[in-house]
Amino acid sequence: MDAFEVNRLRAELGLFVADVFASVQRKDQQAWGECYLRGLMLDGRRKSIQPMAERLPDGNMQALQQFVSQSPWDWFPVRRRIAQRLCEVIRPEVWVVDDVSFPKCGKASVGVARQYCGAVGKRANCQVAVSVHAATDAASCPLEWEVFLPEEWADDSRRRKAAGVPEHVGHVPKPRLALGLLDRLADGLGPVPVIVADAGYGRSVSFRLALEERGWSYVVAVDPKEVVQLEAAEPYQPPYGGLGPPTRPCYRTPARALATMVEATTPFEQVTWRHGTKGHMTSRFAVLQVRPAGKVARHVALERDGGRSRWDGVLPLRTLLVQQDDDADEPTGYWMSNLPATTPIADLVRWAKMRWRIEHDYRELKHGLGLDHFEGRTWRGWHHHVTLVTAAQAFLTLRRLDPKAPTTA
Repeated sequence: MDAFEVNRLRAELGLFVADVFASVQRKDQQAWGECYLRGLMLDGRRKSIQPMAERLPDGNMQALQQFVSQSPWDWFPVRRRIAQRLCEVIRPEVWVVDDVSFPKCGKASVGVARQYCGAVGKRANCQVAVSVHAATDAASCPLEWEVFLPEEWADDSRRRKAAGVPEHVGHVPKPRLALGLLDRLADGLGPVPVIVADAGYGRSVSFRLALEERGWSYVVAVDPKEVVQLEAAEPYQPPYGGLGPPTRPCYRTPARALATMVEATTPFEQVTWRHGTKGHMTSRFAVLQVRPAGKVARHVALERDGGRSRWDGVLPLRTLLVQQDDDADEPTGYWMSNLPATTPIADLVRWAKMRWRIEHDYRELKHGLGLDHFEGRTWRGWHHHVTLVTAAQAFLTLRRLDPKAPTTA
């Protein structure tokens, strides 16, 4: 936005800030929050504090720096109110779990380590954040965030102290971070829609089982190397020889990788899931029922049924969605779901593919609103900046969806 557009929206922005920052009781802090949001939305190559302060007529670099990096205001209730506002309007069909990386120089910024960096497509020095987004075919927005702390940060007290990392925060794998964010959102937003994630999360059987334990539905991408039994496979009980622990049920045929499941007789059908810039997005899909048979899946099934002596050996059925493009000799995508196989294939495909909306979010958050422009190094500063960027995108999203709607609930 140019300065004229930003000034024209100041009254609406003020109402929005008063609502979502109501938990920040000091009026001067709310005022600097509104100022920071204007700086993020205003045109400019760089959205770090100094250039924003220089572009804003009421900008004050020292005050903005103090508000973002040092002020102790709590970001959790701010994000919760933003999420409530957005979900009321968007009415998301899915929550998408994802992560995003920020290339960095040096080692002092919170969570920085040499790790896989999606922004450059290889291992590099970067921060990584896990996020959850609300999405429909028409709109999407981030709801919650957490910065990922690599293992090297767990016991490095010097780096942790310099970055202000709380004592109770340690290294947590990304799928567990995502579950924590989902639990936090479920606690304040009511019914949880379908959970969608890429294979970075979907390949974790523990992650999928945790979603099932919470009673949530999911459609997540999985690795073609994951092993399963066929729907019709039945376990048998090997005879007990009298020595050692009792035998437990097993399957006569070895588990097969997903990549071997598609056969010449597999029924595919053409499905269009959205209209893109180059026309209709269409491909061939099949729905199969399989029994995940990896070590974690077997262990959980055994424990669920009362232990080794009581397990009947039956692995639970799950729905597998397979994509194979017209010009491809083998499948190009696999998604596992705990939804019934009777779910319309068009819905399964649409939900699985709705993750594309998140790339749109990241593009707007990074290139338009300066998500990756924060130059501070602390845990608190990072969370404050991400919360303010989320608020800026939420304001713009609400205006796009209904320009005439009031900006306060």
